[in-house]
Formats: sequence, structure tokens, C-alpha cells
Amino acid sequence: MKNGIVVVGASFVDIKGYPLTNYVPNGRNAGRVLEVHGGVSRNVVEDIANVELRPTFVSLVDDTGTGQDVIHKLDRHQVNTSYIRTTKDGLGTWLAIFDNDGDVVASISKRPDLTEIGNILDEKGDEIIRDCDSVAVEIDMEAFILKKIFRLAEKYDKKVYAVVSNMSIAMERRDLMQKTGCLVCNLEEAGLLFSDDYERLSPEEFAPVLSKKVISANIPKMVVTMGPKGAVFAEIDGNYGICPSINVAVIDTTGAGDGFFAGIAIGLTYGKTLAETCRIATRLASSVISTKENVCPRFLPEEFGLEVDKS
Repeated sequence: MKNGIVVVGASFVDIKGYPLTNYVPNGRNAGRVLEVHGGVSRNVVEDIANVELRPTFVSLVDDTGTGQDVIHKLDRHQVNTSYIRTTKDGLGTWLAIFDNDGDVVASISKRPDLTEIGNILDEKGDEIIRDCDSVAVEIDMEAFILKKIFRLAEKYDKKVYAVVSNMSIAMERRDLMQKTGCLVCNLEEAGLLFSDDYERLSPEEFAPVLSKKVISANIPKMVVTMGPKGAVFAEIDGNYGICPSINVAVIDTTGAGDGFFAGIAIGLTYGKTLAETCRIATRLASSVISTKENVCPRFLPEEFGLEVDKS
């Protein structure tokens, strides 16, 4: 487990605004503003580390103090940051406004330039992937980076677990979806992928539908999150099922999907069935949305029945 689960992707700084009283659309709202480290991939690697695992992050930061803070925080969580590089435009920014239910009502995102990640993989990709347990990525990342990752994963027989952040881009990567160990997305994104509207369906109704779609699309494993309804999973061998949500007090819904995906990568990497893995993912997602600043509490691998070699 030299490199553990390797997460490849962008780092962001999130600037979040929360109203102090009832949120008024198009109005002036007194509130509080927080600046926290974010980005799907950065969140995922921190969530994995909070299960007392030792993941590796392949990413970029900028040359500001904030960029160095991102690295230092991950170091404290025992993330292997030796493959994070500093570039001029390496850190993204996400500006978001929340309503009183903790949901995003408006946002603007500035993506970083991830070109240097391709160079990292060219120079160090063999040692990164050869010595890892699995790889976790955003399937809508830049195509040239994904192709390098999947080529290395195939070379060293490693599973690649993928999450969707932008389905309109991800739909162009159907060939790569078929090479994933598991694909994770939400219900709306599943509708875009399969050209249908599933919003009216309950988990019990959607599960057999997803099973047929997964088999038809030749996707090995797929999990679709349905918000408070829980999640639905399906495998190409015909196995499918549902995983109920856990009722918790919601403080901030951002990061829930990242925590869920971290749980998927953890469970499948370390030998759990897809049903067992979804329960791990649900627990992590619930812990994220019920804590301040979307910080996943610390867990021990044993709490999820994981046997992990940390040597």
C-alpha cells in the first residue's frame, strides 16, 4: 500500500456565503462568508485519508500562500503529497451562495489549468500507478489526462473508479466508462447519460431500469445517488439493489457526493461487495453534510470491516 488509493484531479479554494436570516433571492442578504479548501478530487482524497488510509494525490496548486496551505493540510491528514506540483494557474476557485437549507442557489467556478498533471504522469506515472491499490478520477477531466491514467491502469492491472462532475462532458467518454471499475453519478446525470427522465421513479422502480441500462451500455458497475432517497446500484452481471439514506441534520450539502464517491473507492478497493460498499459510501456522505465546513470525521478502517495493509 505504498501509494494507497491514488486520486488524480484539481484542487480548489471554495468561497461560501451563508445567510444569517431567511435567504432572499435577488436581494441583499446579511450572512457569513467562509473560505475553505475544496474541489471534488481534493475533497475525495481528504475523505479517504479520514478513514485512516494513506492515499496519494496527484494535483496542482498555485504559487500563493493558499496553495501551500492546501498541501500542508493534506500532509496533516497523512495524504502523500509528493506528486503535487506548483504552477502559476494550478488552483481553482469556486464561489457559491447557499440558502437556509444548505443548498447551493448560485455559483461561479474558475477551473485551473491542469496541463502539468499530464507531465507528472509522463514522468512519474509508472511509479505512481504501479505501487497503488486503485485510482480515483473525475471522468469529465481533460481527455488527454484520462487517457494516460487508463493506459497506466491497464498496464499495471489497477481498477479506476470514476465520478461524474459534468455529464455533458462525461458523455463523450463512454469508451472510458466501459473501462472503469465503477461509475458514480446522480439521478439527473444518469438521465442525461441514458436519454431519459428518472426523477419520477422511486429507488425500487429505478433499480431494475438501471440494471438493464448498465448491461446495455457495457458499464461494469454503476451507482446512482438519489439524494434523500438513497442510492441505487447495478452490475453488468445482473446484480442490482438499493441503499437507503441515513437521516441526519443537514448543515451543508456540498461535499456529500465527494464523500460518497470516496466511500465507493474505499469499499471496492479493499474487497467489499457493491452493496456493502454503498453502505460505507452512504455513511461517509452523511457524516460530511452534518458537520461544519464539510469535514469528514475520523474513522478507523475496522469500523467498516476493512482489512488494509498499511505497510
